[in-house]
Amino acid sequence: MSHKPPAPKPPAQRVQGAALPAARRHPRTGKPAARDHSVATSVPLSRQLQATAAVVQAVRAGRSLTTELACVSPELRPGVQALTFQVMRQLGRAMALRERLASKAPPAAADALLCTALALSWQDEGAPYPAHTLVNQAVEAARQQRQTAAQSGFINACLRRFLREREGLVAETDSDLQARWNHPRWWVARVQEEYPKDWQQLLDMAQQPAPMSLRVDNRHHTVAAYQAQLLALGLGAKAVGACGLQLERAVPVHQLPGFDLGHVSVQDAAAQVAAPLLLQGLEVDRPWRILDACAAPGGKTGHLLACYPQAQILALDVDAARCQRIEDNLKRLGAQARAQVRAADAAQPAQWWDGVAFDAILLDAPCTASGIVRRHPDVRWLRRPGDSAQLAQTQAKLLKALWPLLAPGGRLLYCTCSVFRSEGEDMVQAFLQRNTDARMLPSPGHLIPGKIPTGLPLKHNALGEHDGFYYALLEKDRD
Repeated sequence: MSHKPPAPKPPAQRVQGAALPAARRHPRTGKPAARDHSVATSVPLSRQLQATAAVVQAVRAGRSLTTELACVSPELRPGVQALTFQVMRQLGRAMALRERLASKAPPAAADALLCTALALSWQDEGAPYPAHTLVNQAVEAARQQRQTAAQSGFINACLRRFLREREGLVAETDSDLQARWNHPRWWVARVQEEYPKDWQQLLDMAQQPAPMSLRVDNRHHTVAAYQAQLLALGLGAKAVGACGLQLERAVPVHQLPGFDLGHVSVQDAAAQVAAPLLLQGLEVDRPWRILDACAAPGGKTGHLLACYPQAQILALDVDAARCQRIEDNLKRLGAQARAQVRAADAAQPAQWWDGVAFDAILLDAPCTASGIVRRHPDVRWLRRPGDSAQLAQTQAKLLKALWPLLAPGGRLLYCTCSVFRSEGEDMVQAFLQRNTDARMLPSPGHLIPGKIPTGLPLKHNALGEHDGFYYALLEKDRD
C-alpha cells in the first residue's frame, strides 16, 4: 500500500480537514515515532470521524481494513486511512476506557464512534487534534447520522466525563495488558512466552508505522545510483539488505523514478531475503525449474527473476484475482514472458503439476501475518487465539504436498511473515522429524523487528526496520 506525505498539523480552529500530527512520540519510550501519512482535506472532521468509525466497526466485525478502506470515497480516503491506522494502534486502550465509562457496550455503530474518539484523544502526544476538538466533532458526528443519532447523548456524556477524568481513567487502564500494549491479551501472553527477552521490544515496534522500503533492480541501477536519484528529488534513503533502500518518508509510487519501468519495487527488507537465500551457491548447468507457491502479489517472483533471469518459474496462487496482481507486477518488471502464472491450489498438485520435478520451491505459506502488524495494524484485532494452530495445519499440508515435487538435491525455502513459533521453528522441526530425506541448510530462522538478524545469505547492510519473518532452507537428499 502506498502512503502519502504527512500534512502539517492544523491549528485548533481548523477542524474542516482530518490530518495526522506533524510529529509524535512513542507513548512509552518517548522516542520520536515514524509518521503516518495523510493529506488535509476540505471535508469536515465530523464526516471523517463518521467514516473512520464505520471502518473500525467493520474491522471489529471481522473484515479486512484494506478491503474496507478501498470502499471509502476518494475524497475521504486519505484522512480516513490515517485516522483508522491510528485507531487500530490504540484500540486496546480505547476499549478499556470505554468499559470504564460504560460497562455495557452501546450498539455497534455508537461503540465504534466512541472508541474511535477515545483512541485518538486519550493522550496528547500523537493526537491529531486537541482532545476537546475531537470530542466536540465526535459528538457532532453522532448527531448527524441515523445509525448513531439516538445514542448521541450517551456518547456526549461519556466523552465529557472522559475530558474531566482523563488522567485518572487512563491510570486505571494501565494495569490492563490489552490497554497497555494495544494487542489482544492472548497475543501479549503468547509473545511473552515465546520471546521472554524481547517481547516488550516486539510489541513496541508493532505500534510504530513501518517505513517504506524499496528493492532496486540491479539490472537497471546500483543501489547507490538509485539512492542518488532519490536524493536529487529530495527523498532521503539508507541502504538496507543486499539491494534495498529504506526511505526517510513514504511517498506515492508514481514519485519513484523508473517505478513504471520496473527499475524499483516496493518490498520490505525482510521479504527481500527470500530470493537470494533460495538461490545462494546456485550451480547453473541448466535453467532451474522453480515453483513459487502462494506467489501473490508477485514480489518474490519478480525478485527471483531479477536474480536469475534464466529460471523457468511457475507462480501459483489459489485466487484468480490475486494471480492477476502477479501478472500486473511481472508486466511492470518486463518479466511477464519469463514466468507462467496459474490459479491453482498448491496443496493439490494432481490438479496442476506436469510430473517434472522442481529444482527449487519457494513456499511463502499462509499465516497469521503477526510479523507485519506495523503495516496492517488491524491484523491483531482480526486474529483469534486458535488461528495460528489452524493455519499451521494448512502450512503442514502444503509442505507435505510439495516436498515430493522437489528433485533430489533440490531446495525448498519455507517462509512466513509470522513471529509465532508454531508457524516457524516448530513447524519446520516437526517436518524434519517426519522427513528423513530433508536437512536444514544455514537459515536465518525468525527475523524479529527491531533486532539485527543473523544467518542471512549474503554480506550486506543490516535490514533496517524490517518486518517479522521466518525462513528455513531445506535440502532434499540426492540418494
